[in-house]
Amino acid sequence: MSPSSATYKLEVVSDATQLARACAEQVAALIDLALDERDRAHIALSGGTTPAAAYRVLNKEHLPWNRVDVVLGDERWVPPTDPASNARMLRDTLLAAGGPGADARFHPVPTELDSPDASVDAFETYVRDLCPGDPPRFDVMLLGLGDDGHTASLFPGTPATQERTRLVTIGAGKGLERISLTAPVLSAARQVIFLVSGGAKRQALQRLLDPAEPADRTPAKLVQPQAPVLVLADTEAAQGL
Repeated sequence: MSPSSATYKLEVVSDATQLARACAEQVAALIDLALDERDRAHIALSGGTTPAAAYRVLNKEHLPWNRVDVVLGDERWVPPTDPASNARMLRDTLLAAGGPGADARFHPVPTELDSPDASVDAFETYVRDLCPGDPPRFDVMLLGLGDDGHTASLFPGTPATQERTRLVTIGAGKGLERISLTAPVLSAARQVIFLVSGGAKRQALQRLLDPAEPADRTPAKLVQPQAPVLVLADTEAAQGL
């Protein structure tokens, strides 16, 4: 894949509160659009503290959530009750009781199996059955951007970045094994959104937007959908752009 084949649309907002609101509004609009055209909407979401704030806002959006299927783009291979679990975070935010978002149909990564390999196989089968297309085409792919340039669990210099035939792979980063959708699935989405917050992400964001930046140093460059990638950033992350 050429690192310059993706195009990016950068939208900058003032702070983390506005970033959460902008992200929630974009995802809600894309869900509405998908449901106008199809019976169900399929969205893949990121873990992390930045999107968690957006999910709390999204939880209050009055959408036909019972027609929305939600998966995680990646998950740490920990029990679903572990504080590091993205599924636990999602259940505490988007899926929290009392808000309309609780009606969404969530399909967690099965991390309770005997090994990461077993979780990869099971989740790949599930994603293939859940979402139409080859590779499966999600309506929304919401991604984060690590300060090292990783996205989902595709970390620089790891075998996960080279996987092109599987839908799901094992990622390794920051001391934990992880289960991740692969670059072909991330790239197949109808709309990819990167959510970027804080000065620590400034260099990674500059590298993402640089047409000459190699994907081996910044794996987020592996995400190359047909439609322009929407990058939502706050002023701290976007300073100097």
